[in-house]
Amino acid sequence: MTTAVELRGLVRRFGDKIAVDHLDLTVPRGSFFGLVGPNGAGKSTTLKIATGLLRPDAGEVRVAGLDVWTDTNAVKSLIGVVPEQLRLFERLTGLEQLEYVGLLRGFNRNEATRRARELLEMLDLDEAAGRLVLDYSSGMRKKIALASAVLHQPEVLFLDEPFESVDPLSVRLLRALLERMVEGGATVVFSSHVMEVVERLCDQIAVVH
Repeated sequence: MTTAVELRGLVRRFGDKIAVDHLDLTVPRGSFFGLVGPNGAGKSTTLKIATGLLRPDAGEVRVAGLDVWTDTNAVKSLIGVVPEQLRLFERLTGLEQLEYVGLLRGFNRNEATRRARELLEMLDLDEAAGRLVLDYSSGMRKKIALASAVLHQPEVLFLDEPFESVDPLSVRLLRALLERMVEGGATVVFSSHVMEVVERLCDQIAVVH
């Protein structure tokens, strides 16, 4: 399998507004892939469709060769997602958030805790592990969301504006983790309207207008 994500003839409307207009896109496996374009171009809608969070009006979506809508559970076991609007368990601590995600992914308690602590240390969140996610800064929330998305070591990771409102040090840590994943054979797909970020990170891009 040389293709990680394949979109064909993707269409999505919201009332009279066409958000995605017959989009075709192929993302090679093992790539650091950027989806770029101005605000309102349909990037977030495309990622929501690609990850099974939003049904298209027309078109086909395959991840690792599997149809997102007929092989839903299999696809969701292979992917990680960090949406633009984060949904976190804010009344849990950082460690509890990751442990809970690990349990949801089918790991036993010890394995979930081990992976959680590794990621907390890697992302410089180990000292905040016992604090409620509710009290985390924007950058810390992005990091704990990314840790939640990669805890099960997904084959394909989707990120929507992952560096928005993140301080430079946190950006460096996030980049290091993502680059490590790609070096290990995973595929990273992320959207951004900041071309400078995309140029620094990506080996392939698609421009959506």
